[in-house]
Amino acid sequence: MKRKLQIGVMGSAADLGYAKDVEVLAFATGIEIAKRGYLTVFGAEKDVDSLSTAASRGARSAGGLTVGITYGKGLQVFEEPDITIATGLERGGGREFTLVLSCDAIITIGGGSGTLTEMVIAYQANIPIIGLKGTAGWTDQLVGRFIDGRERLKVLSATTPAEAVDLAETAISERLMAVA
Repeated sequence: MKRKLQIGVMGSAADLGYAKDVEVLAFATGIEIAKRGYLTVFGAEKDVDSLSTAASRGARSAGGLTVGITYGKGLQVFEEPDITIATGLERGGGREFTLVLSCDAIITIGGGSGTLTEMVIAYQANIPIIGLKGTAGWTDQLVGRFIDGRERLKVLSATTPAEAVDLAETAISERLMAVA
């Protein structure tokens, strides 16, 4: 049996004050991932909403399976995923490694320092990064660019959730062919 693709959605926490239309895009991204039969992986927060949790809500509304990676101990999180993985690690620290390294690709939406950390981890691990352009934060600053002079992989630019998942599928396929 072939493993389902695991696509992470990373984005701003509510305390960054993202716009409602950006939250709608995150929700639609989760729907798009679920419609294609993939797992939605996200950073499960214990105390605040986020664009990642909006994507999780979207995926679940479409019958998709969600996996929330949380910090600290305990399985209680803000948005209940189908599967919660408690890392025992801190937010803004080790949790992001487990989150990103559990993904075949990540889609970023907006983003503050946590999303930047996740993008850098993906870059270092050669995990495809797709940014949903026009959502502000680190996503808009890095779409179409390399994160550093090594030019490992460019942050791909998408304008819709469907395009973001299309790009993720293509990038994952290319990555798997390169390592085969």
